[in-house]
Amino acid sequence: MEAASCSAAAVGNGNMGSQRDRSLVPERLQRREQERQLEVERRKQKRQNQEVEEEKSDFFAAAFARERAAVEELLEGGESVERLEEAAARLQGLQKLLNDSVLFLAAYDLRQGQEALARLQAALAERRQQLQPKKRFAFKTRRKDAASATEVDGAAPGAPAAEGILASPPPLKEEGGFGSSWVCGFSNLKSQVLEKRAEELHQRDVLLTELSNCKIKLYGNPNTLRLTKARSCTVLCGPVSTSVFLEDCSECVLAVACQQLRVHTTRDTRIFLQVTSRAIVEDCNGIQFAPYTWTYPGIDRDFEGSGLDSRKNNWNDVDDFNWLARGVASPNWSILPEEERMIQWD
Repeated sequence: MEAASCSAAAVGNGNMGSQRDRSLVPERLQRREQERQLEVERRKQKRQNQEVEEEKSDFFAAAFARERAAVEELLEGGESVERLEEAAARLQGLQKLLNDSVLFLAAYDLRQGQEALARLQAALAERRQQLQPKKRFAFKTRRKDAASATEVDGAAPGAPAAEGILASPPPLKEEGGFGSSWVCGFSNLKSQVLEKRAEELHQRDVLLTELSNCKIKLYGNPNTLRLTKARSCTVLCGPVSTSVFLEDCSECVLAVACQQLRVHTTRDTRIFLQVTSRAIVEDCNGIQFAPYTWTYPGIDRDFEGSGLDSRKNNWNDVDDFNWLARGVASPNWSILPEEERMIQWD
């Protein structure tokens, strides 16, 4: 009797378990269907995002090619200052197009665009130089005070540094045919405090080369800035309309705002940066980045004249062309700790 009761109870429990299992089947199916629908939606969204990115890339490629061809045509037939100024304006628009597209462009496409812009900027500077009137040769009486000024400004490399600010450096010529009319700057100096005012460098190309233990202040709005072969120098610069290029520098401090920054073969250098595109480092080590903090009276006006958006800053968005491992930070650059950013510029 008891055995029959136990058997009946077991059968009853088995029936209840089966009913419970059957009741769970719709729940599992429903949950599985929800997961399937979510996965379908994720794939659909991913495909749509990819199509949008491709459309943006196609639009950029077409617009960039069209504007580049227009600039090249202006430069090829640039027999007047007006045509060159139009080329410069369109080149600035081309730079803005590239800056606005950095978030969706592949690294290769971005690099190709930047290199094309650099070639066009070099061609523009060369055409400007060609249009400058050639000076006629003439003998001039050399006054004593002029002679003494030349001796100070044109001091040979390695000569003892004069105290104070060197206001009028010897004229510079950059590689590739850039002439002194559009290029200004300093070269071959040690332990100097150097300065350029806004009216001296407005929309000009600034070249700083072979400087050691110097402090350089560049007020105003230059067109480009190139710093090469500098050792233990501090360079403070107002907003640069287009590109800043560092090469073969060490143990320097740079504060600059620009559209694009490229750093090559440089080490142990701190860069206080405001940039509208992504900065690029190549063959570098020990580069540290922080936000741009230098200021001076009139800097807001210079930002407005440069065409830069002072509210946009990608100072910590850096591409290292020697580091291709995704998801792993490059060992060649880093963020400067906040406690090390407090610098008294003056």
